[in-house]
Amino acid sequence: MFHRSGLFAFLLMVLEWTHPGLSFPLRPICDLRVVDHFIKEAWDAEAALRACKDACSIATNFTVPLTRVDFDVWAAMNIEEQAQEVQSGIHVLNDAISSLQASNQTDVLQSHIDASINNIASIRQVLRSLSIPEYVPPTNVGEDKEMQKVSSISELFQVHINFLRGKVRLLVANAPVCHQGVS
Repeated sequence: MFHRSGLFAFLLMVLEWTHPGLSFPLRPICDLRVVDHFIKEAWDAEAALRACKDACSIATNFTVPLTRVDFDVWAAMNIEEQAQEVQSGIHVLNDAISSLQASNQTDVLQSHIDASINNIASIRQVLRSLSIPEYVPPTNVGEDKEMQKVSSISELFQVHINFLRGKVRLLVANAPVCHQGVS
C-alpha cells in the first residue's frame, strides 16, 4: 500500500491538516529533517542498486538535471528562478525514474523505483506547502543547458541523491515562508 517514505510524508501531511485551529490545510514544512529523510531514502535505493550491478542494469540513456550548484549564481537568482530550476529538475528526474517502471526489473529494483516515485510526489507536496510554484513546462522545446545524460541506473539514482542534497535542500532552507517573522 504505502512505502515507508510515502507513509512518512502522508502522516506528516495528516498531522499538519489535523492540527487544531488551522483554517488552511497545508502548513509550510520547513524542517530540513524532512528533506534529509528523502535524501536517505534515495541513498538507500542507490546503495541497493550498486549491490545488484548486473541484475539491475539497463541499456539506455537518461536525461537528468545538473546537480552542481554555483552558490554565487544561486544566490543571485530570485526565488521564482530557483523554484523553476528545482521543479524542472524534479520533473525530469520523475520522468527518468518512471521510465524504468515499464522495463522488466527485479523485485528489489522495482520496489526502489516505486519508493523513489513516491518520494518525488512527497517532495512536490513539501514544495507546495512552501508556496513554491508548480512546474510549468517551457513553451520552447530546445536543448536545456541545465540537463545532462547518464547511462546507468546507478548514475540516475546518484543524480537523484545529489539533486536532493543540493538544489532541493537549498530551496527548502531558504524558502521565504520559512523565514517570515524571523529577524
